[in-house]
Amino acid sequence: MPTRRLPAHPPRPRIATLLFGLLLLPMAALAQPGPPAELEDIEAFVEQGMQDWEIPGLAVSVVKDDALVWARGFGVRRLGHPEPVDADTLFNVASVSKAFNAAALGLLVDEGLVNWDDPVSGHLPQLQLYDPYVTHAATVRDMLAHRVGLGRLTGNRLRWISARDRSEQIARLRHMPPEQGFREGYVYSNVLYMVAGEVVPAVTGTPWETFVEQRLFAPLGMATSLAGGSRLDESGNVAWPHQEIDGTVVEIPRRNFDAVGPAASVHSSAREIASWMRLHLGTPGEFEGNVLLSSATVEEMHRAQNPIRGRAFEPLTAYGLGWRLGSHEGRLTSSHSGAVDGMNSLLMLVPEEGLGIFITTNTFNNFTTALARRIVDAYIGVDGRDRHGETFDRYVEQKARAQAERDAIHAARIRGTRPSGPLRDFTGGYDDALYADAAVRLEDGQLVLQLWDDPEQVADLEHWHHDTFRAVWRNRAMREEFVWFTRGREGGIDQLHIDWNLRPAVLQVGAYPSSYRRVGSFRRVADGE
Repeated sequence: MPTRRLPAHPPRPRIATLLFGLLLLPMAALAQPGPPAELEDIEAFVEQGMQDWEIPGLAVSVVKDDALVWARGFGVRRLGHPEPVDADTLFNVASVSKAFNAAALGLLVDEGLVNWDDPVSGHLPQLQLYDPYVTHAATVRDMLAHRVGLGRLTGNRLRWISARDRSEQIARLRHMPPEQGFREGYVYSNVLYMVAGEVVPAVTGTPWETFVEQRLFAPLGMATSLAGGSRLDESGNVAWPHQEIDGTVVEIPRRNFDAVGPAASVHSSAREIASWMRLHLGTPGEFEGNVLLSSATVEEMHRAQNPIRGRAFEPLTAYGLGWRLGSHEGRLTSSHSGAVDGMNSLLMLVPEEGLGIFITTNTFNNFTTALARRIVDAYIGVDGRDRHGETFDRYVEQKARAQAERDAIHAARIRGTRPSGPLRDFTGGYDDALYADAAVRLEDGQLVLQLWDDPEQVADLEHWHHDTFRAVWRNRAMREEFVWFTRGREGGIDQLHIDWNLRPAVLQVGAYPSSYRRVGSFRRVADGE
């Protein structure tokens, strides 16, 4: 196998705690079995990638021909702490959860309780979308295939009225405008995955989390996995989230994403996800002689439901039901990545090779893709491709471009301006039909923004220019947004506007620049209203 070349851009000096974690790698390896012969050089590849990407902890598992052939952890669960990651460390697998949601609904399809083409409003009569026709026509399949036309809401991963229950989120969806016409293309939607998941309790009377754990995790032997984060025991074998902020990888607060649980709340380990991969490989729907799902249902999950537009003459990609369909070196793949605050995962299946790969880390990075492709290369005989070097060098270039764009935004700031009135003029309550409520108050002479009466959604407003402020979230993992105020006909402040960064160009640089954004406008609420 080729030796990893040094990156064209040398890595930054490592912080002491990260060095401490990396020095633990050989000790962790002593207690964990080595890889199969096909992957004889893979551990050095992983260690080099973790060093370049500054990844505190990583776990990987590989399934081949219906057997787990390798499962191992690297690094540490938490910077500054000695506990190593192993194959049983729990990570939030984020959007890898979506396939579990599709499978849960597939169980109901097999039982004749649900059809993929059932209108969701038939099971959830309270559902209203932007158009009456779409409300009544949108099916379970439409939502699972991302073809309704509704996209992301607030950016910064899954921040969406997180302190409120799912019923309020569903009630507010009627105010969300589409990004594309109904069934006219691919628009990724976390919140509609939550809506589809709510069909499970509507039909069975069992909460989604309980249903997934009883009907999927239990028969697969996934005894420590959780379908939500609220019962996570942080004192156990659990990874902690980290993120690069201002050039340094640091521990960040753990956030609970159960409000959109069917989209991103599964917590599992490399060893237990291996059983999930086996369910989809070999005889689809069967695990160790037991049929959990019909082969027709599993095949439907991995069938192209919605093309994903790309450049001409590139290999075709599409979305199935909880899976992204593509190819690698001529082999068809089913995969899904996942990212929430401080957690990054990738699951890739190569069915014709009987091969499944799962990688999870406790900081955001693109190394998961490089590692998965490197493992597939080893099994299909592709040699000479420096997957890590290609990915890392491309990231360094993207990061430099994003930093230049961010610097340009800063350079455009108009210096020497002041707000149009005293800061108390901007305080008060604000409301939006889609984005719910916000409050602006004064603390120690500075404006503070709070969303949804949620103590975890608080930002300090730094004056930028005129009546524009930069909202710097106290949870620094959420980074920052620009907000501004406007005055009405009578001269008083009547609206608060938040420029949500829905997909940062490079998260390590910051929430902005972002080419995918939405402005939410909150009206000022009169006293007593």
